[in-house]
Amino acid sequence: MATASNTAQASRFPASAVGGRRAGKRAVALAAVLCAGAAIAQTPDTSDWGYYGGDVFGQRYSPLNEINRENVSRLQVAWIYRTGELGEGFTRADKMAFEATPVLAFGMLYLSTPTNIVIALDPATGEEKWRHDPKIDRTRDYSEATSRGVSVWQDPDGKRIGECSRRVFHGTLDARLIALDAMTGRPCADFGKNGEIDLTEGLRIRDIGQYVVTSPPALYDTFVIVGSAIGDNRGTDLERGVVRAFDARTGELRWSFDPLPDSPEHPAARSWRADEAAATGGANAWAAMSVDPARGLVFVPTGSASPDFYGGRRAGENLFANSLLALDAATGRLVWHRQLVHHDLWDYDLAAQPSLVELERGGRSVAAVVQATKTGRLFVFDRDDGTPVFPIQELPVPQSRVPGEKASPTQPFPATPSLVVERPLSPDDAWGITFWDRGRCRKMIRQYRNEGVFTPPDLAGTILAPGYIGGVNWGGLAFDVRRQRVFAAVNHLPMLVTLIPQEEVDEQIRSGRYPRSEFARQRGTPYAMRREPFLSPWGLPCTAPPWGTLVSVDLRTNRIVWQVPLGSTEGIGPWFAPVRNFGLPNMGGPIVTAGDLVFVGAAMDNYFRAFDVETGRELWKHRLPAGGQATPMTYRAGPDQRQFVVIAAGGHGGLGTDRGDYVVAFALPKE
Repeated sequence: MATASNTAQASRFPASAVGGRRAGKRAVALAAVLCAGAAIAQTPDTSDWGYYGGDVFGQRYSPLNEINRENVSRLQVAWIYRTGELGEGFTRADKMAFEATPVLAFGMLYLSTPTNIVIALDPATGEEKWRHDPKIDRTRDYSEATSRGVSVWQDPDGKRIGECSRRVFHGTLDARLIALDAMTGRPCADFGKNGEIDLTEGLRIRDIGQYVVTSPPALYDTFVIVGSAIGDNRGTDLERGVVRAFDARTGELRWSFDPLPDSPEHPAARSWRADEAAATGGANAWAAMSVDPARGLVFVPTGSASPDFYGGRRAGENLFANSLLALDAATGRLVWHRQLVHHDLWDYDLAAQPSLVELERGGRSVAAVVQATKTGRLFVFDRDDGTPVFPIQELPVPQSRVPGEKASPTQPFPATPSLVVERPLSPDDAWGITFWDRGRCRKMIRQYRNEGVFTPPDLAGTILAPGYIGGVNWGGLAFDVRRQRVFAAVNHLPMLVTLIPQEEVDEQIRSGRYPRSEFARQRGTPYAMRREPFLSPWGLPCTAPPWGTLVSVDLRTNRIVWQVPLGSTEGIGPWFAPVRNFGLPNMGGPIVTAGDLVFVGAAMDNYFRAFDVETGRELWKHRLPAGGQATPMTYRAGPDQRQFVVIAAGGHGGLGTDRGDYVVAFALPKE
């Protein structure tokens, strides 16, 4: 996400960038993890949600079925925990977003706050067991203010017991990797320097606070693998998106891989001019990564090269930006890659965690990786060599009219159903709650450039559809192991992006004519940029709802099974607008359970919902005390092994949802 130099919020719809660099079957998980060296000592009881994505594969599937579609209507609050973190004294509390997904391990529930306080709770009662505050500098203007969670690890050497044989790893906004004893919360003194590593060492840091860690590290055997989130659009020569692996015991650097060429021997070097590669940053892995322990692979989704909206200083396809990388988890060697956006001009980072799944195709089982994208597409590859499971075509796309820019002539389109509308907008697509605002939207659609997906930014302004929040953002996919279906929360909110000659940007910022806009300098290029949601004067989208959906796709038949609006206009928009189930912009993802339920928060109306996995019918909802822009999780705990469903509810600064510090657990009433 770019650092905003001038932002304002006129409605409950997002007024600035959101989710910039942050867009096998479970039955074999135990054997696969053990053969590679356990990250967590799994047991045959898979009731734990031991990883950010549920399991090491990022499937977000739970085999629990105590809560099911027959009884979910009886679901009620079991406990509420408050972290106490509301941003007091935090310079940019307006950026804060409580996006954490807790993980369950070693009999405790672990989570992190937007300011990197790590907390351990009793999973049955919500009672706090311990907390660790890394005491980040709260006066610093960080590019983001969120933490999506932590990773827990147990030493695979059974002889190593006692303090720090079980560890909690988390990255911070001030770019530290910290190891804590999982049972006490005390730093592990034998890791790095007194339990932490400075991730900025050896890197090109252009702006303090713009190189942060927001997603939990990946774990493989005795390796802790970490990416980074980098503030977009400041310029060309930003921080590099180096992926690094550290020894889980000592903190020693084991390997590193820069997705952008850093030497003539780099596998992407021949696709770049050496001077441009050296002067370009980004291509970082800010999303969560996934691990295949049996194959010894870590799957890394990367973002765009810097800056997002002008590529005249980085000619070519810009490998390995906007790519899914399969790296050898023990060495960092590139095994295969697939670039899913060439020469990104739209902030179409790969924001979602890759989902590692087993698919039945042509009478055989395929170990696949599914990558959802901000463009609303699903790319599916064979995990071993990156062969597409569904064919991919390179199709012509609109070209740039901006001097100095050369857009890619084609982009890859997979033969999977699109989750968003890809056709060009026309004035007839204008929408409004009154004749007046619909007319204004019709005029703006005529005014700005839009020729469908991948229309490049323009000096006259371009409507990006889908916008830079997606499509599918960091909420990613949930995979129903039994039905071979994936579920995604999808955005349908177009964005307006305008390139501005550098000599004009200061006047535009001072003028106050663009109260909803975010400006960014894009130094080192001829153009700054201005971006905002494509909204009517009433602060509602200029295109017809739904603006957010929950979608189910069957990967056996390659068809959309159902799609339903996600979110209502309750509390959204002007006072005279009626409440409608229009579907709203969202941040956060779904989970799916063996109880035939899909649970999801994410939408701007603060509701947490459960849907029927077969039909998409809403079966239950509960209004949270603050915005639920997080992915939920579920587990079994307590003497009666009761099933709980938990979600963080703290709001999202970018979406403008209600703020809070709540962790809310739900369960069925005790008999």
